[in-house]
Amino acid sequence: MTWIKFSGEKIELPIKNQVENALKRETALGHKLKVCIGTDSLVKGATTHFATVIVILREQRGGFMYIHRTRSKNKMTIKERMLLEVSKSIEIAYALCDLLDSYNIDLEVHADINTNPNFKSNKALSDAMGYILSMGFIFKAKPEAFASTSCANRKI
Repeated sequence: MTWIKFSGEKIELPIKNQVENALKRETALGHKLKVCIGTDSLVKGATTHFATVIVILREQRGGFMYIHRTRSKNKMTIKERMLLEVSKSIEIAYALCDLLDSYNIDLEVHADINTNPNFKSNKALSDAMGYILSMGFIFKAKPEAFASTSCANRKI
């Protein structure tokens, strides 16, 4: 699985090791941290492009992120696509949760799903919320889900 920094620089380490190094560095500097994970997608022709981000926030000191991009040729409904986004985020959250627990860092999973029923993505809201909460993660949807709606959205 290939991850990059915001600058586009490829990360050579496994992502868990990269995140751990960042947590060590940032906590040694005295920063209080929070991690937010989110995925967004964009359909271009017959291909769906996904971007998953790990956002590491420093309280009152900005943050930084790591990005992973994938593509799919599978045709999906909007609900299937939203739930696949959530699944990709949960996969990464699950891989990092023990590490984050050991540093006592809060983790949120952000879903690019609108809470307004007038939007198509809302069809997946209750399923996505149940999926994320049942895994034991904090759930955020639009407009609070900046990791998926802003960060990942810019990197598709």
